[in-house]
Amino acid sequence: MSTRTPHPAPAEHRPTIVYDSFAGRYSDSPRALHAWLQPRVRAEHVWLADPAHRRGFPADVRTVTYGSPECVAALESADLVVGNTHIEVEWQKRPGSTYLQLWHGTPLKTVHRDVRWAPPGRLDWLELDIDRWDYLLSPSPASTPRLRSAFRWGGKVLELGYPRNDVLQPPRVDEVRARTRAALGLADDETVVLYAPTFRDRMFSDRSTPLELALDVPRLVADLGPRVRVLTRVHYFMTDRLKPSDVPGVLDVSWHPDIAELYAAADVLVTDYSSSMFDFAVTGKPLIFYTYDLETYRDVDRGFYFELEPVAPGPVVRTQEALTEALNDLPGVRQEYAQRYAAFRQTYCALDDGRATKRLGRFVKSHLLARHDEVLAGA
Repeated sequence: MSTRTPHPAPAEHRPTIVYDSFAGRYSDSPRALHAWLQPRVRAEHVWLADPAHRRGFPADVRTVTYGSPECVAALESADLVVGNTHIEVEWQKRPGSTYLQLWHGTPLKTVHRDVRWAPPGRLDWLELDIDRWDYLLSPSPASTPRLRSAFRWGGKVLELGYPRNDVLQPPRVDEVRARTRAALGLADDETVVLYAPTFRDRMFSDRSTPLELALDVPRLVADLGPRVRVLTRVHYFMTDRLKPSDVPGVLDVSWHPDIAELYAAADVLVTDYSSSMFDFAVTGKPLIFYTYDLETYRDVDRGFYFELEPVAPGPVVRTQEALTEALNDLPGVRQEYAQRYAAFRQTYCALDDGRATKRLGRFVKSHLLARHDEVLAGA
């Protein structure tokens, strides 16, 4: 009786998914999508990591250094690339690979080709990345035409909402709030003000000069009283530029991995023209707009897709004195802007229902990764 030696099982072909958030951070919608996909799909998950932000990555997450030869190799061998901004690395997208661009904000200020000014050659360089995109995520129907205009995008748009904002829905937001406050040393009974302005294009002219906020934060803390804490968060372009400050009651959280956790921890957001306004509106908590340079930013520096003042879901103030007054009367702010806040949320946050990650994850699993399996089956 002869015995037949069994043939070894064919090696499993797992798709490779490469993630990038803000040029090497563990954050934002790619982080939320990764958390959903990891236990549900058999894939190799690889993150691009900036060494300065590596401590924000969990120990069990595989990383390669952003911009390194290993990074290029990972991108060029990926079956799926997931990003939330331009990947500013020279790499060749291989045939059959898919690039899913999640982007990172609902636009008030103009973006890409719609801006009033950009450094010479800058937009052409970014176009190389846009040319690799296959899908673009939109957070709302109101945002879709603006994103299409900015990127001159005629490709496929997924109107599914931003996965990063799912953590801002109850009951999950309560756990995130408690955990983040504990990690930052914030007491439960303290009022926490998050100040998160956007960048100004002129800030790029001299990157060697420390960045100073256009707000007297020590005076603000003194005027608000002892049970108020102020968190400062600069745009991710400027994380390493903020001038150090050692003021009681003030905490710089620019290096905190994920701003959504800060939204959960805060009681009020002070911003200007940043897309943080749209994300924070998911929470229903007060918003105040400190717009000391509104005309210059709107009419000269950048430009808007729509006028802020008529639709802002909170007071638009020009001076620090007016800002302090609004912060000292948050119940009044809530009452005065309740109707406008509700309209703002209906327009820009309708898809931020806590299920955006699931919608996007199911699309990735059933369409993008299923296509990978079909390619392997036909190989």
